[in-house]
Amino acid sequence: MRGAWTLGLAAGAWFWTTPMVSAASAELDLARRLNEAFVQVADTVSPAVVVVRVWQKPDPLRGTELGGLFRFLPEEMKREMEREMEERGREGGKEEAEPPARDMEPDQGSGLIIRENGFILTNSHVVENAERIEVRLRDGRRFAAELKGLDAESDLAVIKVAETGLPAARLGDSQRVRVGEFAIAIGAPFDLEYSVTFGHVSAKGRRVLSDIVMMDQDFIQTDASINPGNSGGPLVNIEGEVIGINAMIRGMNTGIGFAVPINLAREVAEGLIEHGRFRRAWLGVNIETVQDWGERNPGKPTPATAGVVVTRILPDGPSAGTELKTGDIIVGIEGATVRDVSDLKRLVSRKPVGKAMTVAVQRGAERVELTLKPGELPDNRMAGHPRVSPPRRRAPEPESEPDVPVQPTRTLGLEVKELDAENAERLRLDRGEGVLVVSVEDDSPAAVRRIRVGDVITKINRRSVRTPKEFESALKDADLGRGVSVTVVGENGRRFEVLRRPNP
Repeated sequence: MRGAWTLGLAAGAWFWTTPMVSAASAELDLARRLNEAFVQVADTVSPAVVVVRVWQKPDPLRGTELGGLFRFLPEEMKREMEREMEERGREGGKEEAEPPARDMEPDQGSGLIIRENGFILTNSHVVENAERIEVRLRDGRRFAAELKGLDAESDLAVIKVAETGLPAARLGDSQRVRVGEFAIAIGAPFDLEYSVTFGHVSAKGRRVLSDIVMMDQDFIQTDASINPGNSGGPLVNIEGEVIGINAMIRGMNTGIGFAVPINLAREVAEGLIEHGRFRRAWLGVNIETVQDWGERNPGKPTPATAGVVVTRILPDGPSAGTELKTGDIIVGIEGATVRDVSDLKRLVSRKPVGKAMTVAVQRGAERVELTLKPGELPDNRMAGHPRVSPPRRRAPEPESEPDVPVQPTRTLGLEVKELDAENAERLRLDRGEGVLVVSVEDDSPAAVRRIRVGDVITKINRRSVRTPKEFESALKDADLGRGVSVTVVGENGRRFEVLRRPNP
């Protein structure tokens, strides 16, 4: 028998003992060191985390059966319900007097001090439409804050307090983040301030809202517990470096949360601090993946390469009059590979506006290097949920196409037809990139969601529709009780709507 046995006496009883196995001791020591590492991260980063309290207009569900639970809903559901209640209020024609913002109970989120002279990073959805903002530090100090700028495309905002010598966080490099490494979230979920949870980096480069054309969807996914109130707080690695800004969740208690990578957050924050806005570059072209292009053109050979096909060059865009041609396949930007539409948007949007860059295109069997200068992305090309005017009952039919059949779609309360060249040009779309709305019934699901005549519907339940026949096919299994997702392009840009049957 290995080891040495010893004889001991305790409380009058004899027993045999053996020394602690060295391997078990080493494992316990490792666990203690890991435990201490998490404690040190919390102690180091928490002083740079702030609680953000925001006084806004009264939430539209105050006084309903949801009442105070409204603030605890997932952000996507919260925004959708806000819009539905606003619409009901307009339909009722009654506007109740709103109490002053200072008398309302504030909403609460989180933020991160990024500069010792008072600049704080948070989510734009935390502070948008704020009447008053207050931040509270871990040591109990409170400061009034002013909004320096917000960027809905990345869901980031910068606020400022008039104080110096604040504990600024140490920002890491999200490019070096690896899937599987530890991730630690710090924030104020459900008003439980300075909660610390840990998990792992589950994935990188996540695009979450597939029907909304946000320029910056490159999220870090984590299973560290994130809940309403964590928004704007940091996601941290085991070194105590901030690798992301927590932004949204997918359902409650699912272990699926998303953070804006800190490299993007740092870049956006610098633009908001210096200029009050973040400028993005664009090429002024319509694009689609090679695969999607092949599906739209079944009679044409599909290029055997990754990349995006230039389907249209906008006449007023920065690529008009350049060497770039319709049909070119963009495969690289400044040496970086372009595999899909998201790659191109991400690579181009970060480039300096007006500065020449190298664009690699596949043109037939030839690879060509072009020099292009991106312009500044206009505000009307940004994503979001724009306010639109109420729908009209019926639009006049274009005289140039009097015989084009109109396809009735009573399910949603609207009628559509094929998208003609004139309306495609008006909305900067390719012909066949959707169906044109030509009438909307009063009080229908479409009217409730403010879809109006002249809008173009490009997707139903995330399925592309290019003809009235495809539109009807996409609606075969639609359930208006659960909701039908519709991607709409109108005068104010692209938006995502959920159409439901009105409650009886």
